[in-house]
Amino acid sequence: MAHIEAHIEVEATGVAGEVAVQSPRRPSLLASLERVLGLIVEIPAAILVVAEIVILFAGVVARYGLHRPLIWSDELASILFLWLAMLGAAVAFRRSEHMRMTAVVGSAKPAMRAWLDLVATCAALAFLALIVWPSCDYAYEESYITTPALQISNIWRAAALPAGIGLMAAFALLRLLRAADYRMVAAAVLSVAVVIGLFWLAEPSLRPLGNLNLVIFFVGVAGFCVFAGVPIAFGFGLAIFGYLALTTRTPVMVLVGRMDEGMSHLILLSVPLFVFLGLLIEMTGMARAMVAFLASLLGHVRGGLHYVLVGAMYLVSGISGAKAADMAAVAPVLFPEMKQRGAKPGDLVALLAATGAQTETIPPSLVLITIGSVTGVSIAALFTGGLLPGIVLAITLCMLVWWRYRHEDMSHVRRATASEIGKTFIIALPALALPFVIRYAVVEGIATATEVSTIGIVYGALVGLLVYRRFDWRRLFPMLVETAALSGAILLIIGTATGMAWGLTQSGFSRALASAMTGLPGGPATFIAVSILAFTILGSVLEGIPAIVLFGPLLFPIARAVGVHEVHYAMVIILAMGIGLFAPPFGVGYYAACAIGRVDPAEGIRPIWGYLLALLVGLIIVAIFPWISIGFL
Repeated sequence: MAHIEAHIEVEATGVAGEVAVQSPRRPSLLASLERVLGLIVEIPAAILVVAEIVILFAGVVARYGLHRPLIWSDELASILFLWLAMLGAAVAFRRSEHMRMTAVVGSAKPAMRAWLDLVATCAALAFLALIVWPSCDYAYEESYITTPALQISNIWRAAALPAGIGLMAAFALLRLLRAADYRMVAAAVLSVAVVIGLFWLAEPSLRPLGNLNLVIFFVGVAGFCVFAGVPIAFGFGLAIFGYLALTTRTPVMVLVGRMDEGMSHLILLSVPLFVFLGLLIEMTGMARAMVAFLASLLGHVRGGLHYVLVGAMYLVSGISGAKAADMAAVAPVLFPEMKQRGAKPGDLVALLAATGAQTETIPPSLVLITIGSVTGVSIAALFTGGLLPGIVLAITLCMLVWWRYRHEDMSHVRRATASEIGKTFIIALPALALPFVIRYAVVEGIATATEVSTIGIVYGALVGLLVYRRFDWRRLFPMLVETAALSGAILLIIGTATGMAWGLTQSGFSRALASAMTGLPGGPATFIAVSILAFTILGSVLEGIPAIVLFGPLLFPIARAVGVHEVHYAMVIILAMGIGLFAPPFGVGYYAACAIGRVDPAEGIRPIWGYLLALLVGLIIVAIFPWISIGFL
């Protein structure tokens, strides 16, 4: 799910139409206005992240420590969570951190790229303008509902939707006004307006087409938006809004309700917390301590630091839920030494991307949490089932590393002594304990994923302050803002993708899909093979979470119907999606890895295909032997 510098899933995906050339004449007033508005949004967003951590941790202490549960804590956290999601989405929009596919846009000439970026901003603004009034209606309707624990009007929660939509629209307008070439802005605005106008005029012709409209809107409109560089959340939003408004009699306010439902699932409360935890372990030095221990064990063998990279990503992924945060924590520690030993930068970034795909199933992966949210599969079962598939893919990657580096000259590398290994182990022990605590607590039912994430944050902060003595208070606010931005970007995609999934279900497409998939010759094996192909493509084009939200509710019931265990199926499609996500030329995860490693993407193209083949071999093994996923359930 993209980032990068320390940003998550982002830098490489660059987003929502930031125009490269700003005006030399008009920057001062507009730039100042945008900066002030940005702070007005960022400060409350950061405070909301802290508030979520405090409220949820207080609930954990009250429930498990004092045995006097706070009946209002989850409800208050849910109210603040929607505000965090919408303010975070606004921050992400301002910082151009909404996920988008830039492979096509990036290959265009500079003038065309600038125009396409403006078109992306205009398309996003069009969706926001179309949805803002229905969101106000929705918030007004929610005012008649009283929350059960706090006994307050639900408008306090629902008002977050029009507020966030309005802020994103304001940032979109400011971006257009700050563009250097007003004629190009006018051309972009006119282009989007003409396309929307043509669809509106075609309404009488569209209604009689029935389910053909699914192809027009969910394949045509959504696909065109994604390839044109429109942020995925807004491309999905335009597709489902157009489908509902032009081909059905469903009130558009229903779309806002489905977005709210998708973004407000209680399980998703853990998303920002695990994102922040990933940033925290990097800042406190916990990730560095784990890497140093692994390096002392394996650094002297041929390809040793490559094995360390694979192992470190596995361990760090057991703490953070965001892949880019994992890569940003591990790569800066290992890459300098690996380059000194003669490793090629392209090979390093290729292996980094491959480990990103390999560790997608490691709990507390955000993809696992999302699957639990949209399909109802047990989070504890997913957390248990995700461990071994990651090990299988790690083994296939390590076999390729062994082959590539079997002749590496290690004569200049000194082997660590037993006392040095012991010392690094003692130093790393507080960090090494955290991923095991997280998994044990969730799998054994001691605490929920959300509760464990708050415990992990408090534990990480204490270890950073008291054990490693590394806690840079100056980085805390940027980390909180980064958490809000990434969480908002993820949750807005979940919201619009939930709307699309609901539209697909209401149209009867899910029944037709179920009939077609259950009728495939070859039974479960063919179903899994088709799913692997589909999710590899979807992971490459859409990124993981939107693909899961869109097709998970449709395909998981079919998997059960054809006799495939839902946890096994989850592992297979997550790994397939991960391979697509980190596969060039479209996979945004690959470009995220290049941005973190500060390597030209062209250098990693050749070496990554070998690693992707190793991942595919591992995926086939996982698919053939369900025990790997469900043997310990």
